[in-house]
Amino acid sequence: MLQGPYGSVDRDRPLIRLQFTSFAVGTVLLPLTGLIACLFISLEYHFEDSTFTHCRVSNYLPSISAAVNLVPERYIWRCCIGLHSAPRYLVAIAYFCFYRRRFERLPELLLSGLVLLCSLAENTGLLLLTYVSSTETYSVHENALYVFIGSSLLHMFITCRLWYVIKTHYVNPEEVTSYSWKLRLFIFNICCCAAAAYFFRRHNKFCEAGVYTFFALCEYLIVFSNMAFHMTAFWDFGSKEVIVATPPEDKRY
Repeated sequence: MLQGPYGSVDRDRPLIRLQFTSFAVGTVLLPLTGLIACLFISLEYHFEDSTFTHCRVSNYLPSISAAVNLVPERYIWRCCIGLHSAPRYLVAIAYFCFYRRRFERLPELLLSGLVLLCSLAENTGLLLLTYVSSTETYSVHENALYVFIGSSLLHMFITCRLWYVIKTHYVNPEEVTSYSWKLRLFIFNICCCAAAAYFFRRHNKFCEAGVYTFFALCEYLIVFSNMAFHMTAFWDFGSKEVIVATPPEDKRY
């Protein structure tokens, strides 16, 4: 449950009370630290296995799928993604409620529903992508990747559109800052996706040394910019709290 800083919580008995800013930071830090740990372990202990491709040319960075598919990296990554998924679903619903209160026109209300679906699809696609490896069921893994990337880009695009409307009608400096960073990160993410597609295609076609390294680097930037985009909730819900509470004992049904 989300509460404003001055909302009455007398009717509840808080079990957990956390500032949304801390909640947002913790949610993003889980996959961030997990990915950094997996990349470090892969480069330090599994360099040959994680950087190997069918072209058998020199490569200096592992792709994310290669870095998180070895042991113990696989378990670190699955643990971090699993723990962060539940808060991500909560944030998606929180944004939907926020948009429903903020907008009155039908187009924005429809877009708020669509952005909720995109957010749920993105998180579900990431879970499938994480827990179903390409070596187990390739078709499921591949389709999950398409769902994750497609829903992620669409989610960013619609979110930027909604926040453009918010920026147009409101003058809260935090909302302006949030919109500016959302737009920058969305454009950067698109550029990284295009670059990654180019390097991946070039690697498969020409098998040039080092090209797959650039693909892996673009892949990292895609994920980092995606995390940063979700981190803008820091501004959107900065004055809110996440509360887990039990009903009062004298509540009547």
